[in-house]
Amino acid sequence: MRLGVYGGSFDPPHLGHLVAASDACEALGLSRLLWIPSAVHPLKGDRVRTAPQLRLEMVRAAIAGDERFQADDLELRRAGPSYTVDTLRELRARHPDAELFLLAGADLLHELPRWREPDEVMRLATLAVVSREGDALAPESPLPAVAVRVARVDVSSTEVRRRAAAGQTLRYLVPEPVRALIERHGLYGGRSR
Repeated sequence: MRLGVYGGSFDPPHLGHLVAASDACEALGLSRLLWIPSAVHPLKGDRVRTAPQLRLEMVRAAIAGDERFQADDLELRRAGPSYTVDTLRELRARHPDAELFLLAGADLLHELPRWREPDEVMRLATLAVVSREGDALAPESPLPAVAVRVARVDVSSTEVRRRAAAGQTLRYLVPEPVRALIERHGLYGGRSR
């Protein structure tokens, strides 16, 4: 089994996440892609605004209906920072025969040496460096990695939060079930449409 690992704050998950995930599944021939919301990002601190369980609920709503995708709360169940190496160790224990692929944006490649136990991360999973069409390819890396090109969708979680706070529409930026959750819970300080 080829198992993808897609971690992030997903605050909120948007169509860019979904397109990248779908393109990565196709490019890598993944049997399944695990969406893993982070608890506390060790390099960004605790800047995530939305409660972990609400982010998990939004991920589940976003990916519903796509059998390739599965939400996993393993980082939310752990205390402290969400270290990728710990996540991969747990997944390796759960799926000893799976070939693991860790999806990472090309912009994160330069941060990898700062991660906890980067050599172990690379031993546990194949790094799949995701870059969007039109972006420059990531510079050559001494780390073994697979390049994955995904369609460019110009949307970010920051932009979705900004629009929600301003009361602007989120239609065509997030899946409708995610928009409904944002509205129902009054997330991001506004009444989005």
